[in-house]
Amino acid sequence: MSRFLRPSLNWLLVFLPVAFALRYVPGWRHETALFFASGLAIVPLAGWMGSATEQLSHRLGQGIGGLLNASFGNAAELIIALMALHAGLIDVVKASITGSIIGNLLLVLGASVFAGGLRHKSQQFNKTAVRASCTALILAASALIIPSVFHHTADRHPGGWTPAAEQNLSLAIACVLLATYVALLIFSLGTHRQLYTGHTGAAPENATADGEAPWTIRRSVIVLIIATSAVAWVSEFLVGAVEAARHSLGVTETFVGIIIVALVGNAAEHSTAVTMALKNKMDLALGIAIGSSLQIALFVAPVLVFCSYFFLHPLNLEFTLPEIAAVVIAAFAATQISGDGESNWLEGVQLLALYAIFGLLFFFLPAAT
Repeated sequence: MSRFLRPSLNWLLVFLPVAFALRYVPGWRHETALFFASGLAIVPLAGWMGSATEQLSHRLGQGIGGLLNASFGNAAELIIALMALHAGLIDVVKASITGSIIGNLLLVLGASVFAGGLRHKSQQFNKTAVRASCTALILAASALIIPSVFHHTADRHPGGWTPAAEQNLSLAIACVLLATYVALLIFSLGTHRQLYTGHTGAAPENATADGEAPWTIRRSVIVLIIATSAVAWVSEFLVGAVEAARHSLGVTETFVGIIIVALVGNAAEHSTAVTMALKNKMDLALGIAIGSSLQIALFVAPVLVFCSYFFLHPLNLEFTLPEIAAVVIAAFAATQISGDGESNWLEGVQLLALYAIFGLLFFFLPAAT
């Protein structure tokens, strides 16, 4: 009985029927309430997707399991972004990309380092693996800068900038990013996978890390299908209520994408990373935070660019200057914090403070005209 009384993201499932009621019951429709109910309902569903993927990974072996984790690690964010892309909310999609990167590097990593540091005076992790990930992260951040540099430079020359040229540049960069992601998978799952195993200790074959019996493949697949379908359905509610919610709250699409949508998509990962840090498993905590940012930049962003052609809303990789600055600074801060292979609670506070500063920036930043 005590197991069911423990705090859990599953408690937020109560918002799932609430979201459906607000969407389909005549007379109950309230867009702002629907926006928040949908966002809260997605959080535990995303957690289910992650749990099912992890269970399948244990069952199918390290190679296929690692590929599954890499592919479905940010499935919730991808689904939400695809729904927003289908609705033509390009600014929200772009903001969700940068928001997820910033959120993972500053909020998730900061909360993990802070929480772990309160329980353990100093925590160590594999700095070689982290350095490789941070190098790839700096590459990804640089790639996001290039289209904006092209736009502002070519725009100064008559006939130098055209939307078609910028779109082609973004498409080419997306191909490079995806190729880099494939190389990173080969490195982390193949040639140098020993760097990413961490020092977590092996769990018994008849139990998971939490001491519960492992799921069967059938159960894992069923849960993954149900959770993915539910996330897609509820994401449509969320995206459909964005415009009304932002007008009601008095915020911009950029703030909604960078802060709110990114928090919804990453909440399940936030809790897992903090839990791992509290257990002194910092290799796993950093792997979740930095690895998720890499998946967003190297996999999710290129996939969204490719998919945008099917939705007739071509997506480019030109971001606003504040977004670019935030991503670059976040990547630099994460690299500095994790470069020595050791962390403490003060470093966590510094990362969280930087996230709060960026949150204030995007809250007060006026909408683009």
